[in-house]
Amino acid sequence: MNTKSLYIAALIVMAGAVTAVGKDEPRNAGLAVVSVKGSEIFKVIYKGESSARVKLNVYNSSSQVIFSETVNSNGGFIRPLNFSGLSFGEYTIELTDASGKKSEKVNYQPVKTGSNVHITKLAEGGKYLLSVAHNEGETVTVKIFDEASNLIFTDTRSDAGDFAKLYSLKNVVGSVTFEVSNSSGRIKTATF
Repeated sequence: MNTKSLYIAALIVMAGAVTAVGKDEPRNAGLAVVSVKGSEIFKVIYKGESSARVKLNVYNSSSQVIFSETVNSNGGFIRPLNFSGLSFGEYTIELTDASGKKSEKVNYQPVKTGSNVHITKLAEGGKYLLSVAHNEGETVTVKIFDEASNLIFTDTRSDAGDFAKLYSLKNVVGSVTFEVSNSSGRIKTATF
């Protein structure tokens, strides 16, 4: 075989290899699973190449199907999955479409709610209502400052339940600032 024929044969083989590699490139289809912060919900985000039926399965750590549905996809979808009532642990979310199976593992853990604080100035002059919903055993500290940032009141509560308290600050001139913090360091500040 002469050099020219060898060169042409090599080009044909390389062109075939490039074509084969091009066919094996990953498609634009994809799966992502994200947790919704502060809740027991995971969002399944799917992007496909075209309209298709997509099979969605959720497996527990023993590889048992605990949820299954078929979704008509118009090129993609976002599907929330609520895990409340399920055992804590690892789960596998699997999607099957025309291009094959895609899966992602998620770790479902208890939601830490922390404290919810609400402070309202009442219509009656100088009165403020503070309500705190918090976890059992959590310490909550309330500090109230006057307009000059002087501390005029402080209170620490470590009781086992939520509470509400009415503050009468009629004698305070100017604005007041409430600072509420919990044992995990979360702070809410409100100035009136």
